[in-house]
Amino acid sequence: MLKKILPWQLRKYFEMPRRIRKHELQSTLWYMPGLYIIGSFIFVAITLYLDTVFELSSYVPEMFHTSAQPTRLLISALIGGILTLSAFTLNSLLVVLTTFSGQFSPRMLMNFVADRTTQHFIGIFHFSFVYVLVVFLFITSEENEYFVAIPGMTVFLAFVTVITFIFFMNHATSWMQVHNITTHMKEESISIVRETLRNDLEQFRCEEPNDLMKEEQKTETLITAPQSGYLQLIDFKSMINEAEKDQVIIKLHNKVGDYVLKDNRYFSYWGPGAERVNPDKYADLIEVGYKETEIQDIKMGMTKLSEIGVKSLGNNDPQTTITVIHQMADLLLEVERDITFTPYLSDQNNQVRVIMDAEDFSYYLYRGFGYLRHYAGDNYPIITEIIIALSMVAQSISENKLDMVWDFAKNSTDHIPKQFIYELDRDYLLKKLYDLAVFTNHQQDYEPIKKRLLNIEEKHS
Repeated sequence: MLKKILPWQLRKYFEMPRRIRKHELQSTLWYMPGLYIIGSFIFVAITLYLDTVFELSSYVPEMFHTSAQPTRLLISALIGGILTLSAFTLNSLLVVLTTFSGQFSPRMLMNFVADRTTQHFIGIFHFSFVYVLVVFLFITSEENEYFVAIPGMTVFLAFVTVITFIFFMNHATSWMQVHNITTHMKEESISIVRETLRNDLEQFRCEEPNDLMKEEQKTETLITAPQSGYLQLIDFKSMINEAEKDQVIIKLHNKVGDYVLKDNRYFSYWGPGAERVNPDKYADLIEVGYKETEIQDIKMGMTKLSEIGVKSLGNNDPQTTITVIHQMADLLLEVERDITFTPYLSDQNNQVRVIMDAEDFSYYLYRGFGYLRHYAGDNYPIITEIIIALSMVAQSISENKLDMVWDFAKNSTDHIPKQFIYELDRDYLLKKLYDLAVFTNHQQDYEPIKKRLLNIEEKHS
């Protein structure tokens, strides 16, 4: 009943799965300030109790006593002051958000709003304003009372508000610095890898399937998407448990983060118990929404990070792009270390129960550097920086992925013409490409690239 009378903006949170609801609430600007406002009412009750019921003035020296009239004057003055500071802070917040949209990427608005420090600062302003406003309403009828807790708490909150304003301005300006932005986004993506993907998937992954039930797969049942939207979340653990009970294998035809249209391929299943399967219970384990979320989607974090680099290329800011490239390399290294690139998820008996849409290290390599490589075009210093980053990655990953790194770098040089504007650009790129060839054991493949870029005709063609 409560859900029906609530507006859509609030009702949608009750209809979300718990993990998405938690993520969405933490990404809103009203959630944390709302908690602070609730806390302000608690502090109002405590201070009113101390002054009007407990009569704290009877237990402290007279020098701390304040009569009703000066207390009202003090609080009324601070109401306007705190409100002015709050309005100025929110105006500064809007300026910051506008700057982010124009200079970097509109996707960064969500990151700044979801930042816990930002939300705490806004919450402190709301806490202080609501406190002094409510206290003022309660003391307007008091004439002969002496107050201690109320004026003391009010002055303390005014002091805290001023300090918070200073720290907020420092927070906003430092958060806008490129190295802080990119590091924050990289750390957020790493937390997705460690806390979500590793916990949700790694314990169920298996390198080789022991039984894919090939005979039963001939009668595979296909289920289509019930609605259009982005795949936001999949409850893999529950899906594996249900598939084990039903004695079937579930094959997913889309990855988290993909957009599906109604009646597109959703998932299919087969196995000895396929006839008694209720497909709706598996569909309920896949959450589809109107926007992408980062809960299980590492590529969205990579896309946001690469967009900063792409935007900086358009703004003639190569140093920002180079910073993004370095952070992307670190993120790729974390992905390679913590994710097992296999599509098979098995139950406790090592029987495959879920087959995901396949993805490998080259997929994440493309998501990380593909856009940067494309929009760099003939910006050879940036192409060289990408190759340098790939060389660093190649030194730290397992040998079975070195060919993927080399193929990506080789493909990145295929579009380069034979003549450079500056010879130093060519020589520096060749030097770094050779370093990568050494790290990936592809020295022989380097020579044809070198000859082409140096415009040397092979004598024995």
